[in-house]
Amino acid sequence: MKKTLLFVSVMALGTSFAQNCSDLFISEYVEGSGNDKALELYNPTSATINLTGYRIERFSNGQATSASGGILSLTGSVAPYSTFVITNGQTSTSPSSPACSPALQAMADQLDGVYPAPTYMNGNDAIVLFKNAVIIDIFAKTGDASISTSESWSDEFPYDGSVGAWWTKDQTLVRKATVMAGVSINPDPFIVTVEWDSLPKDTWTGLGSHTCDCLLGVNELNSNVSFVVYPNPTNEGQFAVNASENIEQVEVINMVGQVVLSQTNTVLSKKIQLDSSKLNNGMYAVKIRFSNNSISQTSLIIE
Repeated sequence: MKKTLLFVSVMALGTSFAQNCSDLFISEYVEGSGNDKALELYNPTSATINLTGYRIERFSNGQATSASGGILSLTGSVAPYSTFVITNGQTSTSPSSPACSPALQAMADQLDGVYPAPTYMNGNDAIVLFKNAVIIDIFAKTGDASISTSESWSDEFPYDGSVGAWWTKDQTLVRKATVMAGVSINPDPFIVTVEWDSLPKDTWTGLGSHTCDCLLGVNELNSNVSFVVYPNPTNEGQFAVNASENIEQVEVINMVGQVVLSQTNTVLSKKIQLDSSKLNNGMYAVKIRFSNNSISQTSLIIE
């Protein structure tokens, strides 16, 4: 299978990040019905990452250790700008614990182990990604006493589920494209909405692919132009881009960073149509350069 303001905000949250686009991070969290649970990791680098030495630990009920939450050592590798999916590995149903959906398990690069394993998480468990002895990403917060009697972290202060909407229980969460590295120091508090977008329970459609600004180099992206790429997904052999600003050029880039399609408007227009019939099925990045010298990026799925 595949600004200064920000700095102040990070310091206020007590959160530390690894160098951008330098190592794996958690890109999707699926907390669905029964044991329909999964985690997705993303490789934001241009090199294949060997998973030897990487592991996931679950800190049950926000505890300070993973002693009761389970550990999974990862195996295999993750291609450049690609994902690695771990799903709950339970294949049979007991009176107290249902099997994970075969359809979800079929999306896995690695099945998790038996209970208590990391993908038996529920809304008040923290998930930590290690590389050997080093923490490279934390989902939620470990050692959070306020969460031990709650069912979920929420989106309003004090973010412990007592106020606001629950976000980490019965949800699929996707890391925002602007996130380019994991959280390496325990956040205080954990404000889930800063880095994650929420999808309805039992939504797996995006599992196995992830959009991240690392792919194109986010430093050059600076656009307030509104635009739409359609149809998306497309199986028609073509797609179009409409925008509020004149379009100079559109590039389509595959998941290893290669430009596989490029088209320039010979006469400036707010619309451009491209022939995608020679492209393989899959996910691509679409980079749009406008006449006002700004650039936008989005994703395109070809079916």
